[in-house]
Amino acid sequence: MSLIRNTSKGLYCEEGGFYIDPWQPVSRAIITHAHADHSRHGMKHYCAHQFSVPVMKHRLGADISIEGKRYNETFTMNGVKVSFHPAGHIPGSAQVRVERNGEVWVVSGDYKTVVDNLSTPFECVKCQNFITESTFGLPVFNWEDEEEVFKRINYWWSGLKDEGKVAVIFAYALGKAQRILSGLETDIGKIFVHKAIANTNEALKDIVTIPLVHPVNPELTKKDYQGSLILATPGSIGASWLKKVGPHETASASGWMAIRGTRRRLNTDKGFILSDHADWKGLNQTVSDTGAENVYVTHGYSTIYSKFLREQGLNAQVLETSFGDENLQE
Repeated sequence: MSLIRNTSKGLYCEEGGFYIDPWQPVSRAIITHAHADHSRHGMKHYCAHQFSVPVMKHRLGADISIEGKRYNETFTMNGVKVSFHPAGHIPGSAQVRVERNGEVWVVSGDYKTVVDNLSTPFECVKCQNFITESTFGLPVFNWEDEEEVFKRINYWWSGLKDEGKVAVIFAYALGKAQRILSGLETDIGKIFVHKAIANTNEALKDIVTIPLVHPVNPELTKKDYQGSLILATPGSIGASWLKKVGPHETASASGWMAIRGTRRRLNTDKGFILSDHADWKGLNQTVSDTGAENVYVTHGYSTIYSKFLREQGLNAQVLETSFGDENLQE
């Protein structure tokens, strides 16, 4: 029997007595990162990287039973060795290495191989069995240097300020928002953030450096917002409160902006290609570097990407999961 198998509740290590990123309540859950599709309510006990702990408590409840571990710290669960390794996706994101009697599995969760100014850089982990995401598993997805992306974001904001307008960027409250904040030129103007982003920043305050920002406040006037940049959650697209900030333009920062027409689907004025997932080159390099004999591909272009890997001579197959799939804000 395999050390890790797929079940109706998620990826399960029976000998270790734990699940990895389960999508139904279980007794012991090992969590790759704190995004809602991987870190869910209802687990009796959670184990995650220590940087994920404050965010998980913020999102799931301060009273949850949770244990935080360091990167590369090996611990044992019923005789099975487990360790977390940097995934480079968001702060606290981790790949989970599982070993028993020389059999090694790595569950990558979501990962990004390019280095940013926010997350602990990705580290490839050797294994025989590798579970990889394929959110951007097509050759069209190749990320450029993020410094160039931030130059364009800051140039766009500066131009809008000169016109007396507000720049609004939609971003996930966890990960993408803090990454954008890390690349903004704060001397251009004031930065405001949606309440959900402000709360997440508070949870991360001892983990990452966050510039001075101001919460969006309904009592503020259009004059208060003029020339500023607002970071808002994707749920704010089309929200009525945006009309109160005065003349503005909107943008999305996502890997999906590499596909023509995505900006129109999101109903935003501008699109910047910035993703927290591995691109085509990153996926292929990682699969090769792991040295894995067996590759299991999940979410995104899993059918296409697993077929491509088989054509390269690898033993690859689709692994059906309930993780997030093709969200346009990735």
